This record gives sequence, structure tokens and C-alpha cells, in this order.
Amino acid sequence: MALPAKAANANPSLVLPSELVERCVGSPLWVLMKSERELVGTLRGFDVYVNMVLEDVTEYETTAEGRRVTGRLDQILLNGNNIAMLVPGGGPE
Repeated sequence: MALPAKAANANPSLVLPSELVERCVGSPLWVLMKSERELVGTLRGFDVYVNMVLEDVTEYETTAEGRRVTGRLDQILLNGNNIAMLVPGGGPE
């Protein structure tokens, strides 16, 4: 549930999720998916549904043996419905 604009302005230390994602544009982002996959890339843009465009993407898969690189992509359009967590600043290395 979104806070009313008045409530958001009352606490200057309050950071809304969309503001945090906006700050990440142009920076490395670690995306943990609902599946066993993880993506690390540079965030180029996103929409209100947190669909996002990532560039220079490395894809990881977690298995019983550990995490392994499964692919590298120049650019990807990611559906926001499949995202479990976003970690600003880089990846699992």
C-alpha cells in the first residue's frame, strides 16, 4: 500500500521502493529471481511494474553443487513478476 504524499514528505529519511530502484539506474544490480536463478547487470530502466532492462548481464543458477554461471547476455528485458529481491551494488561474487 502506498503512503499518501503528505506522509511520505513528513519523514525525510523515508525511502520508497520506487525511489530506491530509481537510484540504481546506471549502476550494477543483483536480481534474485523466484526460481533458482540470479542475474547481475547494469540497470538501464524500469517501469511501475518493476519490469526492467539490464545490460551486460551475467546469469547464475544455484544447484545442490553451488552457484554457477549459466550465461552472459548483452541486454535483457526482465518481467517484474518473477523478481524476488533486488540488491543494489553488484553480485554474489
